[in-house]
Amino acid sequence: MADFDLFVIGAGSGGVRAARIASENGAKVAIAEEYRVGGTCVIRGCIPKKLLVYASHFSEDFEDAKSYGWTVPPATFNWQKLIAAKDQEIARLEGLYHQTLKNNNVRLYEGRAVLKDKNTVQIGDQSTAAETILIATGAAPFIPGIPGAEHAISSNEAFHLGSLPKRVAVVGAGYVAVEFAGIFSGLGSDVTVVYRKDKVLRGFDEDLRDHLTAAMTAKGINFLFNTLIEKIEKTVDGLKVTYSDGDVGEFDVVMYALGRWPSTAGLGLKEIGVKLAKNGAVKVDEYSKTSLDNIYAVGDVTDRINLTPVAIREGHAFALTKYAGIPTSPEHDNVASAVFSQPPLATVGLSEGRARERGLDVDVYSSEFRPLKLTLTARQDKTFIKLIVERGTGVVIGAHMIGTDAPEIIQGVAIAVKAGLTKADFDRTVAIHPTTAEEFVLLKRKR
Repeated sequence: MADFDLFVIGAGSGGVRAARIASENGAKVAIAEEYRVGGTCVIRGCIPKKLLVYASHFSEDFEDAKSYGWTVPPATFNWQKLIAAKDQEIARLEGLYHQTLKNNNVRLYEGRAVLKDKNTVQIGDQSTAAETILIATGAAPFIPGIPGAEHAISSNEAFHLGSLPKRVAVVGAGYVAVEFAGIFSGLGSDVTVVYRKDKVLRGFDEDLRDHLTAAMTAKGINFLFNTLIEKIEKTVDGLKVTYSDGDVGEFDVVMYALGRWPSTAGLGLKEIGVKLAKNGAVKVDEYSKTSLDNIYAVGDVTDRINLTPVAIREGHAFALTKYAGIPTSPEHDNVASAVFSQPPLATVGLSEGRARERGLDVDVYSSEFRPLKLTLTARQDKTFIKLIVERGTGVVIGAHMIGTDAPEIIQGVAIAVKAGLTKADFDRTVAIHPTTAEEFVLLKRKR
């Protein structure tokens, strides 16, 4: 006889949401976590990273303030104080996750859980059985096995550096890479981004990719495109890296941000017959069910859309399907996303390139301008916005923006795109003036 109706492996955002909703619907639930409750987003991802992004913006804010009549004394920055404040906030949030589990009568096992068979879970020297298993172990950073790789760090370790490095190499050009490049640069580090291809943010709209590269370069970040690091050597002065073209560089920190791999190694999934993709991701159907009828998976471990709100939606949908009698498939279309780079960018729907690849006949509207806030300052940062409109129907199928507050603005625009509104609907909307967001309802210039 099973000890639990549901056993969740992984107490991140998706796993905790699934556990809570299942319990609310009468299931007896347990959850296991080998590190800290809260998962990547809360402990060493979205939340602490956004706090560091906020901190890194003040250097420009202080300069802007002078143009508005403020006398700002020379500012100094203390990395240790920032990290201590960040750690305190993360501990508070972790406490709230613990409280959520307790309030919903979810039994927490603190340790690594391994499947012995399709119903049996081993946690340390404890063994328990459950009718249904949910895998929600997320994903982990990847560092290639080059000579000297042991001297490099990932974003996990970047949150706990003892001091702010003067010279940083960020390897990669995805979300995490460009965000940490902006963080370190804004706080005063000399930053070099090393990437094996020729553009940042693969998969995003081409205009946003180009605008971000130009903006980051203008802020003093150095890019080495079409370049690999062949080896890393520790020296008296720091770290010496040798590039694929034979050149060398000297840094205090080399941080890899080449993406994340689903955390399935050693869980016993393959051994009991759960089908995995080549990268280790758990294969699931539209209801998050694996190849075994009683085992499900949600979040980054499935490698569908690796975003915290998506994991939460998947976990919620699973629990409604299994324990509330409401078959629910999480929707993965028109999911908005943001990159907290400097400047930030955000997007929802199809990029121009993706729309054309699908053979869609589209009109493209765009606008580039200097925000009002910066007109009194020396900063030349530009905001760029873009709408992709299906020509036959007039439906807005993509919205993209780079510039201050892009994530906040696109969140609202995402509602309109998700609802299938047309360019005419946008045009009929009265603008709020003067704002940046008003440009989305004032676009007239068609490319």
